[in-house]
Amino acid sequence: MKKLTVFKLIVVSGLLSFQSCNYLDVVPDNVATIDNAFTMRSEAIKYLATCYSYLPQDGDPTRNPAYLAGDEFWLDYPTLSIDGTNWNIARGNQNVTNPYVNYWDGYMFNGIRDCNIFLENIRNPEKVRDMTQDERTTWEGEVLFLKAYYHFMLMRHYGPIPTMDVNLLVNTSIEDAKVKRQPIDEIVDYIVKVLDEAIVKLPNTVQSPVTDLGRITKPIAMGIKAKVLLYAASPLFNGNKDYATFKNVDGTLFFNQSFQTEKWQKAAQAAKEAIVACENLGMGLYQFPGTVFPLSDTTMIQMSIRNAVTEKWNKEIIWANPTSRAWQMQYSAMAHIDPNNSGNNSVHGTLAPSIKIIEQFYTKNGVPIEEDKTLDFSNKNQLRTGTHAERFNNIENYQTARLHFDRENRFYANVGFDGGIWFMENSPSRSDENTWTTQLRLGLFGSGLSIPITTYYPKKLVNWKFAFKDGNSSHIEEYPWPMLRLADLYLMYAEALNESQGPTADVFLYLDKIRTRAGLEGVKESWVKYAFNSNKPNTKEGLRTIIQRERNIEMSFEGSRFWDLKRWKLAAQELNKNITGWDRNQDKDHPELFYKELTFFQQRFVAPRDYFWPIRENNLLVNPNLVQNPGW
Repeated sequence: MKKLTVFKLIVVSGLLSFQSCNYLDVVPDNVATIDNAFTMRSEAIKYLATCYSYLPQDGDPTRNPAYLAGDEFWLDYPTLSIDGTNWNIARGNQNVTNPYVNYWDGYMFNGIRDCNIFLENIRNPEKVRDMTQDERTTWEGEVLFLKAYYHFMLMRHYGPIPTMDVNLLVNTSIEDAKVKRQPIDEIVDYIVKVLDEAIVKLPNTVQSPVTDLGRITKPIAMGIKAKVLLYAASPLFNGNKDYATFKNVDGTLFFNQSFQTEKWQKAAQAAKEAIVACENLGMGLYQFPGTVFPLSDTTMIQMSIRNAVTEKWNKEIIWANPTSRAWQMQYSAMAHIDPNNSGNNSVHGTLAPSIKIIEQFYTKNGVPIEEDKTLDFSNKNQLRTGTHAERFNNIENYQTARLHFDRENRFYANVGFDGGIWFMENSPSRSDENTWTTQLRLGLFGSGLSIPITTYYPKKLVNWKFAFKDGNSSHIEEYPWPMLRLADLYLMYAEALNESQGPTADVFLYLDKIRTRAGLEGVKESWVKYAFNSNKPNTKEGLRTIIQRERNIEMSFEGSRFWDLKRWKLAAQELNKNITGWDRNQDKDHPELFYKELTFFQQRFVAPRDYFWPIRENNLLVNPNLVQNPGW
């Protein structure tokens, strides 16, 4: 072995074994040296799989911190049928002794190290001689992307990090091995530089969709570049005065104290370039094609919203991770909608959106419930009975809360609630008339097993082909977790463009594309007709809050809100609010008691401390060049 790294080579095994993507079915054998791993293509592809294996399991709510570290979901305490370890962050228990979701120690840096090993060897023409130059170039591009993405993940968690462009040699002195954290602007420049190197090497599409979907392509790299630049332009990283004294050991400031509009301009340009690249390849917002039986326009719109996330490899998905199959997500999100299987305990819906998340969705007029001058939501728990005209959203002749009526399609597509419709492929009526419903009060079939603590379900996350089966079992239609979809890119572009240029025509164009899919009028039209503050979309500041709410709605339950609140510096505002829900312990004959709002937890987010993860305190003892994040 000619070269060693400071870190011990760790061989990853057993992580990637899904039939849909054969390239992920291989992991390295226990090779004696790195040289052996690059003697031939059949060995090198195993090391390529190792580099991919560090991608986060974002489709698993127990492993994706965006779910259980924020406020979008709440759980029973103690938790039922789900690992609630990361929930300790949301409950205010993050610590420096043994931090939760500790990406610093090993995991992400191991991924970067393995990427560096791969790049060093694949670039050597004397290695892996049985592969073509085109394939060598593509693989190099894939791993460059992964290396950049792992750096981005570390920056998102910790802020300033050391960038690891090459691995240190085994004979590196102890002092030289004690790396320092770098200023944010340097880190962003480095990540973007590596992504640019990857983009020119990557293909537009995978060569073999049957086996290679999920591998990195040019549109993926361009989309993530836009996301990196969006974060860099956001208030958390762009001229953040809260970190005016946050310095390295040599006195260098980690955060540039001058706000730079140019950062927003760069983000907007990168997002637009990524959009053009995607659309030139035929990508677009997903539209549900329908079924063999007719459906109402309402259900068709809602299925377009739901399946944009859960339909495998649909035209809106820019990047999906085939090693993260959203099984646990659906297991924890599904309601008991089948009266004949009310006691089926093969799934346990435990992920509970709170009332404040439910309230963020618009009215049917496309404006916030507190802005709509034509609809009154001041008594949100007031009982109302579903009518025949409302039968595709609300159960006819069933009493439920005022909050559940007159809402936009994304509310009904994304949320399961008491008195709601839950259409699935196996609808007993073979239509959206007289289909599955959620009836959750005690004594009704939906309460046969414990329901989520707030009484709400994230319906959006459940594939419409889920089915309860005889024998206390169920069929969960797995899907690769969408890491980036086109609607996300549209919203990034609209946000960056508004911040750099104000309410231009393109901002509304891309916001309205998403709203049109949801069955809503455009932003301007809706606010002029229905909102108290009809002029709000005409200023940068007003449109900013509209875009942020639009993003919270469109990207709801996809792990976006947690990071968005942080980069907007709104986490201290939102994550210090009460977690509330309805009283699930009330029976079917007392809906007025069921709809009594209860407080389950008072969150506590300490700013600026909680905007970044702590570095484990033992690391600071081993390496005095590391500086702890403020407040820890």
